[in-house]
Amino acid sequence: MTRDEGPATGTDGTRALLVVDVQPTFCEGGALPVEGGNAVAAAIARYTAAHRDRYALVVTTQDWHVDPGAHFSDDPDYVDTWPPHAVVGTAEAELHPALSDLRPDASVRKGEYAAAYSGFEGVDADGRALGALLLDAGVTDVDVVGIAESHCVRATTLDALTLGLRARVLTDLTVPVTPEQGAAAREAMAAAGAELVASDAL
Repeated sequence: MTRDEGPATGTDGTRALLVVDVQPTFCEGGALPVEGGNAVAAAIARYTAAHRDRYALVVTTQDWHVDPGAHFSDDPDYVDTWPPHAVVGTAEAELHPALSDLRPDASVRKGEYAAAYSGFEGVDADGRALGALLLDAGVTDVDVVGIAESHCVRATTLDALTLGLRARVLTDLTVPVTPEQGAAAREAMAAAGAELVASDAL
Protein backbone atom coordinates (compact mmCIF):
# COMPACT_ATOMS: atom_id res chain seq x y z
CA MET A 1 0.00 0.00 0.00
CA THR A 2 1.24 3.50 -0.79
CA ARG A 3 0.36 6.56 1.25
CA ASP A 4 -2.06 7.64 -1.47
CA GLU A 5 -4.14 4.50 -1.03
CA GLY A 6 -5.55 5.57 2.30
CA PRO A 7 -4.87 5.12 6.00
CA ALA A 8 -2.58 2.40 7.26
CA THR A 9 -4.93 -0.08 8.85
CA GLY A 10 -4.69 -3.60 10.06
CA THR A 11 -6.42 -6.09 12.31
CA ASP A 12 -5.53 -3.90 15.29
CA GLY A 13 -6.86 -0.64 13.89
CA THR A 14 -5.43 2.56 12.50
CA ARG A 15 -1.91 3.39 13.61
CA ALA A 16 0.08 6.61 14.02
CA LEU A 17 3.77 7.14 14.66
CA LEU A 18 4.56 9.71 17.35
CA VAL A 19 8.08 11.13 17.01
CA VAL A 20 8.69 12.75 20.38
CA ASP A 21 11.05 15.72 20.83
CA VAL A 22 13.79 14.70 18.40
CA GLN A 23 15.52 18.05 18.61
CA PRO A 24 19.18 19.11 18.72
CA THR A 25 18.67 20.52 22.21
CA PHE A 26 18.34 16.94 23.52
CA CYS A 27 21.23 15.48 21.52
CA GLU A 28 24.98 15.60 21.87
CA GLY A 29 26.10 19.21 21.54
CA GLY A 30 22.74 20.57 22.73
CA ALA A 31 21.77 22.39 25.91
CA LEU A 32 20.30 19.30 27.57
CA PRO A 33 21.98 16.39 25.79
CA VAL A 34 21.07 12.73 26.07
CA GLU A 35 23.82 10.30 25.15
CA GLY A 36 22.84 8.52 21.96
CA GLY A 37 20.41 11.19 20.87
CA ASN A 38 21.99 11.87 17.49
CA ALA A 39 22.14 8.16 16.70
CA VAL A 40 18.48 7.72 17.62
CA ALA A 41 17.52 10.66 15.41
CA ALA A 42 19.27 9.04 12.46
CA ALA A 43 17.71 5.65 13.22
CA ILE A 44 14.22 7.15 13.37
CA ALA A 45 14.80 8.81 10.00
CA ARG A 46 15.85 5.50 8.45
CA TYR A 47 12.94 3.60 10.00
CA THR A 48 10.36 6.13 8.86
CA ALA A 49 11.74 6.27 5.33
CA ALA A 50 11.48 2.49 5.07
CA HIS A 51 8.12 2.02 6.82
CA ARG A 52 6.04 5.14 6.26
CA ASP A 53 3.23 3.02 4.79
CA ARG A 54 2.64 1.39 8.17
CA TYR A 55 1.12 4.61 9.49
CA ALA A 56 -1.99 6.63 8.85
CA LEU A 57 -0.27 9.62 10.44
CA VAL A 58 3.25 10.56 11.37
CA VAL A 59 3.25 13.26 14.05
CA THR A 60 6.21 15.12 15.52
CA THR A 61 6.26 16.81 18.92
CA GLN A 62 8.65 19.52 20.06
CA ASP A 63 9.54 21.15 23.34
CA TRP A 64 8.96 24.82 22.51
CA HIS A 65 9.83 27.12 25.37
CA VAL A 66 9.37 30.88 25.53
CA ASP A 67 9.22 31.44 29.29
CA PRO A 68 8.34 28.21 31.11
CA GLY A 69 8.82 29.73 34.56
CA ALA A 70 10.37 27.47 37.18
CA HIS A 71 10.97 24.76 34.58
CA PHE A 72 14.20 26.66 33.79
CA SER A 73 16.81 27.23 36.45
CA ASP A 74 20.38 28.46 36.72
CA ASP A 75 20.80 25.87 39.48
CA PRO A 76 18.74 22.93 38.15
CA ASP A 77 17.98 19.78 40.11
CA TYR A 78 17.39 17.75 36.91
CA VAL A 79 14.14 16.46 38.40
CA ASP A 80 11.75 19.42 38.31
CA THR A 81 14.10 22.13 37.06
CA TRP A 82 16.43 22.13 34.07
CA PRO A 83 18.91 24.35 32.25
CA PRO A 84 17.32 26.47 29.52
CA HIS A 85 16.63 24.28 26.48
CA ALA A 86 14.47 24.19 23.35
CA VAL A 87 14.18 27.96 23.38
CA VAL A 88 11.92 29.30 20.64
CA GLY A 89 13.91 31.09 17.98
CA THR A 90 17.00 28.91 18.33
CA ALA A 91 18.13 26.15 16.00
CA GLU A 92 18.17 23.75 18.95
CA ALA A 93 14.38 23.97 19.22
CA GLU A 94 13.79 22.89 15.63
CA LEU A 95 13.47 19.29 14.52
CA HIS A 96 16.76 17.43 14.30
CA PRO A 97 18.43 17.82 10.89
CA ALA A 98 18.28 14.03 10.46
CA LEU A 99 14.50 14.43 10.11
CA SER A 100 14.72 16.96 7.28
CA ASP A 101 13.03 14.54 4.87
CA LEU A 102 10.42 13.27 7.34
CA ARG A 103 7.51 15.45 6.13
CA PRO A 104 5.23 14.80 9.11
CA ASP A 105 1.49 14.81 8.62
CA ALA A 106 1.12 16.94 11.74
CA SER A 107 3.40 18.72 14.19
CA VAL A 108 2.62 19.81 17.72
CA ARG A 109 4.60 22.02 20.08
CA LYS A 110 4.39 22.17 23.85
CA GLY A 111 5.61 24.12 26.84
CA GLU A 112 5.71 27.74 25.72
CA TYR A 113 4.94 29.06 29.19
CA ALA A 114 5.02 25.96 31.41
CA ALA A 115 6.76 22.65 31.79
CA ALA A 116 5.33 20.10 29.36
CA TYR A 117 6.55 16.54 29.08
CA SER A 118 3.77 14.72 27.24
CA GLY A 119 3.17 15.30 23.56
CA PHE A 120 -0.52 15.35 24.46
CA GLU A 121 0.07 18.75 26.07
CA GLY A 122 1.01 20.11 22.65
CA VAL A 123 -1.03 21.81 19.94
CA ASP A 124 -0.53 22.30 16.23
CA ALA A 125 -0.35 25.63 14.40
CA ASP A 126 -4.17 25.80 14.42
CA GLY A 127 -4.38 25.17 18.17
CA ARG A 128 -5.58 21.57 17.86
CA ALA A 129 -4.38 19.26 20.61
CA LEU A 130 -2.58 16.03 19.77
CA GLY A 131 -5.37 13.89 21.19
CA ALA A 132 -7.95 15.60 19.01
CA LEU A 133 -5.76 15.20 15.93
CA LEU A 134 -5.44 11.47 16.48
CA LEU A 135 -9.07 10.84 17.37
CA ASP A 136 -10.32 12.90 14.42
CA ALA A 137 -8.16 10.74 12.14
CA GLY A 138 -9.62 7.55 13.60
CA VAL A 139 -6.32 6.50 15.14
CA THR A 140 -6.62 3.60 17.57
CA ASP A 141 -2.95 2.63 17.99
CA VAL A 142 0.29 4.57 18.33
CA ASP A 143 3.95 3.70 18.06
CA VAL A 144 6.09 6.03 20.15
CA VAL A 145 9.73 6.87 19.47
CA GLY A 146 12.04 9.74 20.39
CA ILE A 147 13.85 11.48 23.22
CA ALA A 148 14.02 10.94 26.08
CA GLU A 149 12.56 7.55 26.90
CA SER A 150 12.67 8.30 30.63
CA HIS A 151 10.80 11.58 30.38
CA CYS A 152 8.80 12.79 27.36
CA VAL A 153 8.46 9.40 25.65
CA ARG A 154 7.24 7.94 28.94
CA ALA A 155 4.77 10.77 29.56
CA THR A 156 3.46 10.67 26.00
CA THR A 157 2.98 6.90 26.11
CA LEU A 158 1.15 6.99 29.42
CA ASP A 159 -1.16 9.75 28.19
CA ALA A 160 -1.88 7.79 25.01
CA LEU A 161 -3.00 4.85 27.11
CA THR A 162 -5.11 7.09 29.32
CA LEU A 163 -6.83 8.39 26.20
CA GLY A 164 -7.76 4.82 25.29
CA LEU A 165 -5.20 4.32 22.54
CA ARG A 166 -3.11 1.17 22.31
CA ALA A 167 0.55 2.07 22.55
CA ARG A 168 3.82 0.47 21.52
CA VAL A 169 7.24 1.89 22.36
CA LEU A 170 9.88 1.00 19.78
CA THR A 171 12.72 0.41 22.20
CA ASP A 172 15.59 0.78 19.74
CA LEU A 173 14.26 4.14 18.54
CA THR A 174 14.41 5.90 21.89
CA VAL A 175 17.05 6.59 24.52
CA PRO A 176 16.81 7.47 28.23
CA VAL A 177 18.64 10.11 30.22
CA THR A 178 20.25 7.33 32.28
CA PRO A 179 19.99 3.52 32.11
CA GLU A 180 18.35 3.47 35.55
CA GLN A 181 15.72 6.00 34.57
CA GLY A 182 15.14 4.12 31.35
CA ALA A 183 14.51 0.88 33.23
CA ALA A 184 12.04 2.64 35.53
CA ALA A 185 10.25 4.20 32.56
CA ARG A 186 9.93 0.87 30.75
CA GLU A 187 8.53 -0.73 33.90
CA ALA A 188 5.97 2.05 34.29
CA MET A 189 4.91 1.96 30.64
CA ALA A 190 4.59 -1.82 30.59
CA ALA A 191 2.60 -1.80 33.83
CA ALA A 192 0.19 0.71 32.28
CA GLY A 193 -0.35 -1.55 29.28
CA ALA A 194 2.19 -0.42 26.70
CA GLU A 195 3.92 -2.97 24.50
CA LEU A 196 7.71 -2.65 24.39
CA VAL A 197 9.19 -3.99 21.16
CA ALA A 198 12.19 -3.45 18.92
CA SER A 199 11.37 -2.04 15.51
CA ASP A 200 13.01 -4.95 13.68
CA ALA A 201 10.60 -7.33 15.42
CA LEU A 202 7.53 -5.76 13.83
